[in-house]
Amino acid sequence: MNCPLCSNPLPQKLYYEDRFRKFYQCSVCQLVVADPGSWPDSGREKAEYDKHENQLDDPGYRRFLERIIPPVKDRIPAGVAALDFGCGPGPLLAKLLNDAGYPCELYDLFYYDNPVALTQNYGLITSTEVVEHLHQPGDVLGQLWGLLVPGGWLAIMTQRVLGLDAFARWQYKNDPTHVVFFAEASFHWLASHLGAKACQFEGRDMVFLQKP
Repeated sequence: MNCPLCSNPLPQKLYYEDRFRKFYQCSVCQLVVADPGSWPDSGREKAEYDKHENQLDDPGYRRFLERIIPPVKDRIPAGVAALDFGCGPGPLLAKLLNDAGYPCELYDLFYYDNPVALTQNYGLITSTEVVEHLHQPGDVLGQLWGLLVPGGWLAIMTQRVLGLDAFARWQYKNDPTHVVFFAEASFHWLASHLGAKACQFEGRDMVFLQKP
């Protein structure tokens, strides 16, 4: 079994195991990977997403996503074209970006399957609470990187692995659609692999990668 981020062989020794799944940690990029035998198929995956109640008028959901707008403004001038990758059925972040002056396209494999959006170029690509679901994160993030214009930014929101003790208590790992878990070191590896100009962390769950 190879790491789905860096393609190096995963160690056979378990990182963690509970009564639902086994987990392995890549020794190269530090990605934690749930046993692929436990990964849901697309039907089960969408059924889980359909249970989410992330409505455009939900104040809590709005507060959660609004946190990414100030660091976007700090890095990117208004008017830059944006893509919200993995926007879900209620594309609130796209609305927030449009309201902030970033005209935003949508893409989501299950809810906004718009292949044309993946043929255009952008100065900003956001992906909030998405990368932990990706079965091939290395390939997908490489594809998104290719859509960025020079100087563009990839903004990712996902909770990060903080160590084994914290992982054992972590509710985030219990979602069956969460199959890969990034550590801070995973993003540093990704930045180096992509040749990023910058890899900047904001808070506990945001990272910004800039294309040269």
